[in-house]
Amino acid sequence: MIKKDVVAGLDLGSGKVTCLIGSPDGQERRMRVLGGATVPCRGINGGVVVNIEETARAITRAVEDAEACAGRPIVTELYLGIRGAHLQSFNNRGAFNIARTDKEITPDDVNGVVGNARAIPLSTERHILHVVPQGFTLDRQAGIANPVGMEANLLEVGVHIITASTAHINNLSKAVAKAGFEVIDPVYSLLATGELLVTPEEKDLGCVLIDLGGQSVSLGVYCEGSIKYSKELAFGADLITRDLAVGLRTSHATAEKLKVGHGVAYPSLLNGDDEIGYCGIDGRSSASVRTRTMMGFILPRVEEIFTLIADDLRKSSYAELVASGGAILTGGGSLLRGSIEAATQILEIPVRAGTAHPDQIACDDTWLDPAYATALGLLNYSTAPHWGDGPHHAMGRKKPVWVRRMASWWKELF
Repeated sequence: MIKKDVVAGLDLGSGKVTCLIGSPDGQERRMRVLGGATVPCRGINGGVVVNIEETARAITRAVEDAEACAGRPIVTELYLGIRGAHLQSFNNRGAFNIARTDKEITPDDVNGVVGNARAIPLSTERHILHVVPQGFTLDRQAGIANPVGMEANLLEVGVHIITASTAHINNLSKAVAKAGFEVIDPVYSLLATGELLVTPEEKDLGCVLIDLGGQSVSLGVYCEGSIKYSKELAFGADLITRDLAVGLRTSHATAEKLKVGHGVAYPSLLNGDDEIGYCGIDGRSSASVRTRTMMGFILPRVEEIFTLIADDLRKSSYAELVASGGAILTGGGSLLRGSIEAATQILEIPVRAGTAHPDQIACDDTWLDPAYATALGLLNYSTAPHWGDGPHHAMGRKKPVWVRRMASWWKELF
């Protein structure tokens, strides 16, 4: 398989690295997932690199495992998902006078007005990641989705600008380069996930996308067909895991298995009071816990997490916009049974699970799990045009491509 037929999405999540490899299906006009892999990583904390060497090793392993799962296509470039509290966003507007006689708006005019909207004073410590047009206005007439080919004297645009810490972006790029790969584009994970999971109808009515990760929560409010608000909250579902680990005196990994396998986030879903065995914190001693006891650790944290999300929506002044379309809950933290019901009660709006539809992505059911939503979104993002995004950032790789190709061929021979 030649390189141009292979697309890779790399999600540097909370405590793990996920890579999915896909190939655009020209006939069906959708992405086909060839394979993927997830590996643990202690070098990432809340979307920020805290150990570059360990992060690079995890990236290498994740991509190589994904290559093996996909039948060993050679991955040299990838789309990198960015998340974390270092991301900041705001809305801005730009205007552009059409001085030509014909007044017909061209793609260059659109690029010009978006460029005016992104021309903001920014410190060297910040980097514009995306400039997303929210809608255009022609001679004070709002609600124009695509102005190209129309006529007007004044072209205006509203945009949603997402900035990132330059240092954190550079650290991520260094980790990817050390692993031997090149970044095609750094992409805000929430945007990629939203393009895949949020329907056009939900975007029009008004909704909020909640990507509940282990160490961060990504919020995106959509209304009138575009994103209006985005926010990264510096907490996540790992708070629940930590409470279980401390309360049950066990390891973080064991607590995570207990949480996903036997935990309940909504009281009425508790069926019986089973006794669950597990290993102690030393990995050798045995212990047991009742599911009702586990629920006592889980419920307060679940309530706190969704209450903080509700508070942020209220403070943002966008809470009323999401009432019609409700919320879409995705991410690894949404795997806890009862999360949808708990979110519905606390947020006081309808909540549905955010999973990709087979019509959008051709893949095994394994990859439709919410834990892979961001990586799937990155694959889907690679096939769609994006007006006004930041410049493409080709980040260097430490190892030449031919080194990885030779290594791969050598493995196949022996």
